[in-house]
Amino acid sequence: MFNKIEIMKTSKLISLLCVFLITITYEAQNRFDKVTIQTTKLTDHVYMLMGAGGNIGVSVGDEGVLVIDNQFAPLTSKILAAIETLSDKPVKIVMNTHHHGDHTGGNENFGKNGATIMAHDNVRKRLEEKSPEIALPVITFNDELNVHINNEQVAVFHIDNAHTDGDALLYFTESNVLHTGDTYFNGRYPYIDLNSGGSVDGYINAVKAGLMVCDDNTKIIPGHGQLSNKAEYQDFLEMLETLKTNVLKAIALGKNEDEVVKDASITKTYDDLGYGDFFINSERIKRIFYTSLKN
Repeated sequence: MFNKIEIMKTSKLISLLCVFLITITYEAQNRFDKVTIQTTKLTDHVYMLMGAGGNIGVSVGDEGVLVIDNQFAPLTSKILAAIETLSDKPVKIVMNTHHHGDHTGGNENFGKNGATIMAHDNVRKRLEEKSPEIALPVITFNDELNVHINNEQVAVFHIDNAHTDGDALLYFTESNVLHTGDTYFNGRYPYIDLNSGGSVDGYINAVKAGLMVCDDNTKIIPGHGQLSNKAEYQDFLEMLETLKTNVLKAIALGKNEDEVVKDASITKTYDDLGYGDFFINSERIKRIFYTSLKN
């Protein structure tokens, strides 16, 4: 049996743990308190919302509201407030471009509000591991899907093993707006989630596929970064292909991962342009490319 000293120590440890958990929870909530949702009008009924996390696409009209991605759960009320300034209709459909929490964190809240959640098959499989039933996509697809809403066809198509294994790009066929999800990080190195089925080659193919539906007037909502266009999207593809070429050359010369990471010439052109000033820096992008291309 425990003596009094052991009980007191255990009690003190539990108290400290409780304080720690409360502090962490408070800080996690508090970091969203100052987030504001910025709304950019793209067409008469299509908008881009920026806050914290992945960029959101919104279609409004008489048939209801379509939302593409929903950032983090604590931001749901702010996101809904922003949408309410655009439409008095309910959110009818929520589309997830992939499974990461900065794009799907609000699923549970939107599901409870009656929205139908849609995503690729693999998104549901991955969300099933950590999410309640109400947060899961109820309609999934394997390759392509067409959503007809607000007098417009939204073409949804999947690219294999790009940012993850469940990526979807959405193209508003009348509005000429493309939402790329995280298969495009505007002006920055992308995160390619190799542990979730992503790959360099698949990522490049995703950008090529997205460019196929673009013209000089297409408005592009990237997963992260500012609203974009075809020229910037092409620059992003050129960056990816340049890094791939440079890393493959280094691998052919017999360089190992650490040697590739130390080789500043591989990414110098784009480091100088600020591509590594965000979440994925020069070192991380070289490690990602090396690991994906070496295998």
